Amino acid sequence: MRAPFRRFALALVAAAAVAAAAACSSSSSQGQDTVRAGASPVAPAPGARSTTLTVPASQNGGALSTPRTLTVPAGWTIRVWARVPDARMEAWTPEGNLLVSSPGGGIVYELRPSATGTATVTTLLSHLTSPQGLAFARLDGSWVLYVAESDQIDRYPWGSGGISGPRTVIAGGLPDLDSDGDDVHRAKDVTVAGDGTVYFNVGSSSNANPDDRTMSPQRAVIMAVRPDGSDLRVVERGVRNGEGLAVAPDGSVWTAVNERDNIPYPSHTAYATYSDAFGQVIQAYVNNHPPDEVVPVTAGRDLGWPYCDPDQDDSKPAGSLADVPLVANAVTNPGGRALDCAALAPIEVGLPAHSAPLGITFLEGSKVPAPWSGGAVVAVHGSWDRHPPQAPAVLWLAWNASKDDLEPAVALVSGFEDADGSFWGRPVDAVPGSDGALYVSDDSAGAIYRLVPASS
Repeated sequence: MRAPFRRFALALVAAAAVAAAAACSSSSSQGQDTVRAGASPVAPAPGARSTTLTVPASQNGGALSTPRTLTVPAGWTIRVWARVPDARMEAWTPEGNLLVSSPGGGIVYELRPSATGTATVTTLLSHLTSPQGLAFARLDGSWVLYVAESDQIDRYPWGSGGISGPRTVIAGGLPDLDSDGDDVHRAKDVTVAGDGTVYFNVGSSSNANPDDRTMSPQRAVIMAVRPDGSDLRVVERGVRNGEGLAVAPDGSVWTAVNERDNIPYPSHTAYATYSDAFGQVIQAYVNNHPPDEVVPVTAGRDLGWPYCDPDQDDSKPAGSLADVPLVANAVTNPGGRALDCAALAPIEVGLPAHSAPLGITFLEGSKVPAPWSGGAVVAVHGSWDRHPPQAPAVLWLAWNASKDDLEPAVALVSGFEDADGSFWGRPVDAVPGSDGALYVSDDSAGAIYRLVPASS
């Protein structure tokens, strides 16, 4: 490990220790059961400072008509690079242009850097069904583009001038809209492992209905398929909405998972006004439970949803978002009768409840300077059911090469909320460019931000 990264990692550990001590101090003054109400906020990166978001005159309008201030690491700058409606997932073309999906319009845009420091936006693909995930890979010596529509995964040949041939559907008829669902997750991401295997998610049709686990085809899974469309299979199940997918430095595939809402209290103990709060939905508890998840995609693994929930109150130490154990859900799995949660692997990394993680990208091999290149970025969309709201942000998680694991997050970019708690911006994805900057999509403001690190 290089010395600068070691010093930075120690600073993160110290910050985490302070936060944990504060949480313990707060809970101990209010009684044992209040541990279950403890928040797990993401601390800003060490040395983070407020900076003004630069908005070129040509990029003004909408949410960006008002001056905005964001919190970024010291010396970093951020400016609007392009305006793209409903900007979601991103991927760089082999020629150095940025593709951005826009599910609401059924469009994939191509953004070409211009001499003015912004981008020229053109339409690459249109009339698609809620396209989101984008990924490039080599196939038989040539580049191909994978696009994840909400009902299928497409492959396009890519030549020097862009798409060079007709679309091939490598996985069709995927679960999409569901009239019986109470919380349908249509959007799909896609990533490609080193051996060419294509991974994608199929989100649940509900907040917490076990039927998703047994319907055919299954929902709440991560799936894989070969580039030619053969060997379509479920890899990981019990994944409520694994909308972010990326390949880690060790070659493993990871997913960022949106966990459930309105979770019932899991224990036969006193909480709030209840002498026995088991099975009760209590806002103070819902605010901070369950944590969202960042985990590797492992063949045969079950993340437990909706029978088992990650619970940081049972972590060691309590409140830790590393190696979070799973506990039985009070409504869908009382007493663990439907699924033995203790037999399931703990969640490698938790994020504060209702963060709503979307795009995840590992930065190793990019031109983003150290120590940031030794980790992953996760864009979190923010909450709808937390009071006060969980704010949108771009998070950074250090990669622990000795364990092939990620460490709990710090906030790389924050400040997308107004004083009243409403969100003016909501990051979706962040990808490194060949210039060492990070390009962040925001579907709420309809923008791509260019985030430039301080010189290393």
